[in-house]
Amino acid sequence: MTTTSQPGARPAGAATPDQAAPKTAERAARRRLSDLPGWALSLMLAVFAVAVWQAVVVAFDVSPIIFPAPTAVAESLYSGLADGSLVRNGWVTLKEIFLGFGVAVVTALGVAFLVTQSRLVDKAVYPLVVATQTIPKVAIAPVLIIWFGTGLTSKVVTTALLAFFPLLVNAIHGLRSTDPDQIAMFRAFGATRSQVFRRLQFPSALPSIFAGLDVAAVFAVTGAIVAEFVGSTEGLGYVIQATNFTLDVSRTFAVLVMLSVIGLTLHFVVVLVGRRVVFWSHDVNRLDH
Repeated sequence: MTTTSQPGARPAGAATPDQAAPKTAERAARRRLSDLPGWALSLMLAVFAVAVWQAVVVAFDVSPIIFPAPTAVAESLYSGLADGSLVRNGWVTLKEIFLGFGVAVVTALGVAFLVTQSRLVDKAVYPLVVATQTIPKVAIAPVLIIWFGTGLTSKVVTTALLAFFPLLVNAIHGLRSTDPDQIAMFRAFGATRSQVFRRLQFPSALPSIFAGLDVAAVFAVTGAIVAEFVGSTEGLGYVIQATNFTLDVSRTFAVLVMLSVIGLTLHFVVVLVGRRVVFWSHDVNRLDH
């Protein structure tokens, strides 16, 4: 026996208007969130994490020696900036980061050029470079202190060593990924080896190079702090060690906030420059998403 549905009857299992409305609103909210830029979503997540952090510390009455509240960290950061101590030490670390990063960029691009342009250098030098990078930089840092002293030079060398390899690998990958047919076409039109490199290989490698620069910039911050941990009398790494000794954990967290800001700033600078220089590359344009 068959039954006929009445006109306008709702199919079995279909959601009622009252049930469908919340789902529609939820989908619309998710769509609005997904349309926000990456930095806005990251900021919202960071604010939420800090709020949870503050609530947990207050609710469980956590000792500031173990885990200080965000308000205590903010007060310590403000006082350190106001009296100039964090500014002076931060400037020392910034000099180490910038100089070490600069040395790493020049050296890595130079080695990448030699490796990709000379088969002899590729076979003889590149394996040795890889072998040296397997040694932990924390183990090399004390030796560099002995060789170059506790001044700026040892910090710059250590920073450059950490930032060097990721940029080198990306630069070599980019230079080697040039389309062979395009190289053959350039040579068929009489282009010299130098012209092929300048007008084809290097521009084609720029997206990979900027990806390496982004990683190297973050590693440069790590390198400067590692060098200051091993031996220094100034810098943010020195402040972390001094505050750990005095159990001033709030100041330690304040320094970590400063290092995070420095790393994020370097990241966004590299991304912005990359988007200007390599405007055609999707890989560079999505680094900040």
